[in-house]
Amino acid sequence: MATAPRPRTSTRDPEELTRRLTAWLGTRLPGAEAVGVTVPASNGMSSETLLFDLDHPRPPVRSCALRLAADPAAYTVFPEYDMTRQYRTLRLVAEHTDVPVPRVLWLEEDPGALGAPFFVMERVAGRVPPDVMPYTYEGSWLQAASDAERAHLEAATVGLLARLHDQVPVSQAEFLALPGPGDALRRHVAAQRAYYAWVIDGLARSPLIEAAFDRLEQLWPDDPGEPVLTWGDARIGNVVYDGFEPVAVLDWEMAALAPREVDLGWTIYLHRFFHDLTTGSGQRGLPGFLRRDRVEARYARLTGHTPRDMDFYTLYAALRHAIVMLRVAYRQAYFGEVAVPADPDALILHHDSLRAMVQGTYWVG
Repeated sequence: MATAPRPRTSTRDPEELTRRLTAWLGTRLPGAEAVGVTVPASNGMSSETLLFDLDHPRPPVRSCALRLAADPAAYTVFPEYDMTRQYRTLRLVAEHTDVPVPRVLWLEEDPGALGAPFFVMERVAGRVPPDVMPYTYEGSWLQAASDAERAHLEAATVGLLARLHDQVPVSQAEFLALPGPGDALRRHVAAQRAYYAWVIDGLARSPLIEAAFDRLEQLWPDDPGEPVLTWGDARIGNVVYDGFEPVAVLDWEMAALAPREVDLGWTIYLHRFFHDLTTGSGQRGLPGFLRRDRVEARYARLTGHTPRDMDFYTLYAALRHAIVMLRVAYRQAYFGEVAVPADPDALILHHDSLRAMVQGTYWVG
């Protein structure tokens, strides 16, 4: 991360987006204008985010965020972007839980307005643990916090997962069920296999990713349990905090019905991913933060459900992340930002830790 160029995040013209957005707003809120439109430097490579204020005598909210499906001509990270699904998920979570999510305002399914479907929601003020440079690096606000402040943030964040999993009626979330035969976990993993096949179509395969899929089969849970609504991208980098208290949970494009442990494994591993990057650069990182044993114990206390088969689920998180990173690397190659090495596994930034998980040595010691 410290040596590779930052990947291109957008191929769209911000000025053109601003003009078209203002025209569209007039159809939803006559007389409204979008002012101060910005595309954050931290914008992801998946759905794009635009930030703007509403200029109107009686705006429903003053500050807005717009989530726009990725440009299909820009070598997208995922094969499809279902903005209606994300919009419905946010409304469902807001209706049935006390998990804080932004208020959604409008959904536009017609790609004619901005070139792709999108939805508009309230922008929630606060701060987010950064990905670049990672919040585990010296100089970030979370690294500079006290142990007690980080402990509060950790406890509150695990509480988000507990309440989400416990409070959303599964019967209301059937639109998030993945297609295919078998239980929810089989469907979830099958979807990842299909995603991997899409990523490598016409390109070099990853022996490491395929070994990880094989290892999953060896570790497969005897009883995955009943599915719940899982957030999908359950990590602190997708939470807005006021101080150290969560005030908005963001990025629901990977939400699905799945075992609870899918979210827990992702939360635990994604922190370790950033921590490993940090220690690899010679810094201390945050070794006591979001520790696997502590996250599992707190979740069990809050829900009465003791997390099971977590070697499987943390491996699964690292595998899912590896597929995304391989796609991002191939996208960089497409735009001429990096060269593809002889060994495609070298494109996966965490290939050493993923290999250790496959070998069963990562969580030792």
